Amino acid sequence: MKIKDARAVVTGGASGLGHAVARHIAAQGGKVAILDVQEGPGRAAAAALGPQALFVRCDVTSEAEVNAALSTAHQHLGGLNLLVNCAGIVGAGRVLGKNGPMAGEFFTKVIHINLIGTFLCDKAAAALMQNNTPGPDGERGLLIHTSSVAAFEGQIGQAAYSATKAAVAGMTLPIARELARFGIRCVSIAPGIFHTPMMDGMPQDVQDSLAAQVPFPARLGRPEEFAQLVAAVCEIPMLNGETIRLDGAIRMQPK
Repeated sequence: MKIKDARAVVTGGASGLGHAVARHIAAQGGKVAILDVQEGPGRAAAAALGPQALFVRCDVTSEAEVNAALSTAHQHLGGLNLLVNCAGIVGAGRVLGKNGPMAGEFFTKVIHINLIGTFLCDKAAAALMQNNTPGPDGERGLLIHTSSVAAFEGQIGQAAYSATKAAVAGMTLPIARELARFGIRCVSIAPGIFHTPMMDGMPQDVQDSLAAQVPFPARLGRPEEFAQLVAAVCEIPMLNGETIRLDGAIRMQPK
């Protein structure tokens, strides 16, 4: 699939990695629907990208909202062949914190957004993609998950977050295997430490310390690099059922 031919839905597309993906798709000539709960930033992001973009408010934890949003996007884009799941929260917190054990409700919230949200979007998108006219190699669509290096080297305080990112990576292969008969691929990207709006809230010395932990290049990842990998996955059909680390060779320490 050429990125210029993408009819894409990007969840969490109002900011961070998702916004970079939406910008890249639009810049390359594709069409994109930004799904996010941030209505103001979402509408502004879509408006800035021009007529090839639209915004649809969507809470990815709501099956009804996801189904409606994907249907709206499908209609306005004239089809759907790419889903990029970027909606998520960090969900930092210790199992045994200063104020006592982690609340089960907190752990469940992280699961609902990061994992169940990805699954709900996957199945809604695949249900639409299965009816696409097949392209080269019989391809009808592509699902991309955002995992994390925390799936493999979760740090102290990342029990909830790491669990979701490991699960997102873990369901990639079975989904790819199941949807192969429809010509729908599934791939996960596991970014390392990237410069996102969340990072801007940290002191500069903390940002510099994090960047110094990356072997090479010794800096924070750029959202545009994540978007470039999304485009590469689109255009290389043999990439399927895999989780790709995008991390400058970093291996996270316990804390």
